[in-house]
Amino acid sequence: MKNVLRKWRLLGALLLAAPAWAAPNAKVHFASNEWPPFVSSTLPSNGMAGSLLASVYERMGMEAQIEYFPWKRTMELGLNDPRYAGFLAVWRTPEREKVCHFSNSIGNTVTVLAYLKDAPVQPATLADLQGIRIGTVAGYTNGEQFDAMAAAGVLHTEEAYSDELNLRKLLTKRFPVMVIEKRVLRHLLTSDRFTREERERIGVAEGLFRERSIHVCFKRTAQGLAQQRAFNDALRDMDLQKAERDYWRRIGVELARAHTRTLQQP
Repeated sequence: MKNVLRKWRLLGALLLAAPAWAAPNAKVHFASNEWPPFVSSTLPSNGMAGSLLASVYERMGMEAQIEYFPWKRTMELGLNDPRYAGFLAVWRTPEREKVCHFSNSIGNTVTVLAYLKDAPVQPATLADLQGIRIGTVAGYTNGEQFDAMAAAGVLHTEEAYSDELNLRKLLTKRFPVMVIEKRVLRHLLTSDRFTREERERIGVAEGLFRERSIHVCFKRTAQGLAQQRAFNDALRDMDLQKAERDYWRRIGVELARAHTRTLQQP
């Protein structure tokens, strides 16, 4: 009974703000870019963050749908197109606070540096990266300290449109080091897009970046605020850490099975 009352309270709040889309069984659309294993059309339930998004809206008696675009297009649609409630998965920054009503955390990330083992780059601090070309993804934030040093010209960055492209540029020695989320790197290297030999060439430097949470960005409007509050209310009773662990365990089993099937093919 308690859960039923909560569901109807959430729906009531949404209906007051946006009756056109907030009816029971309504579909709520979000924009995202391919960022496996956190959000991806190629993974079960659209990745870890996509899975959590779906679970939250299921609690509200609604359905979340994710549509995929390049990152800059994702932000443009999520912020400005009336077809979308917002976009995910995104790190919080002071600049984004001006345009987003952020959800509570829907996952945690760890940023690392990737380098070639035959030319290791293992700085003790970010300042040690001065004079070194660093691969980054256009539109991504890499933490306040890194972003500020890059904007000031202290760090020299070279942008690409995806982590995968940066990884290929690293392997061909276009630059000596790149910034990437740890699970994203692991997922890319264990996919069939990279060989075992390429995987074994990559080293990782950790400890330079703080762990950061990822969020849903709802539009910074009255309706967006109502959506954010309803989302957070439904999310509050969920065990986020357990949901993350369960998803990583599930995806690990499913990917292992898929890999085994591939190996068994004639």
